[in-house]
Amino acid sequence: MTKLTLIALCSLSLMANPYESNKEEMESVVKTGQEVSVDLLKTLGKNLKKHMKAGGPIAAAKFCTTQAYGLTESVDGKYGKDVQVKRISLKDRNPANAAVGKEKVILESLDNLQKNGVVLPPYLVERVNKDTYKFYKPLAINKQVCLKCHGDIGKNQKLSQYLTKAYPNDKATGYSMGDLRGAVVITIKK
Repeated sequence: MTKLTLIALCSLSLMANPYESNKEEMESVVKTGQEVSVDLLKTLGKNLKKHMKAGGPIAAAKFCTTQAYGLTESVDGKYGKDVQVKRISLKDRNPANAAVGKEKVILESLDNLQKNGVVLPPYLVERVNKDTYKFYKPLAINKQVCLKCHGDIGKNQKLSQYLTKAYPNDKATGYSMGDLRGAVVITIKK
């Protein structure tokens, strides 16, 4: 069943894409997507680590509340008008990061594949139209420290209270190691 799902997902993406990409263009898209996603993840990770070390999970959560979205916009601005970067999730904490439309379908497919034992690729590229691509970098819970704010947070009463106040509709908890947390999406116009 898992192989059929993967084959169907790949077949649908090929059949639904009437645009032909040349090798150099695709290599450029992948290079840009990797560069921008690494930049974003390093920027956020470095700051998150600093706040976690200074004040634990509550300080890290406050950083995310007040600065993570702005830092994402800052990284986005570095690459010009033809490259946009954002983070998406099926279980968002910040509603601005909710996956919608085709991005939601792609994340749901990745989540389903992972739950059925498929090892996810390091990235996916979607051809949106003849001039636009989307580069998806799946994000998994791959460090134990991530679970302090995204795992079972009921044990940390202060953190739970803070997150409830800052994010009344928070859905980004209950994860386990290895779970798909979301994706970085880089839209690239050629």
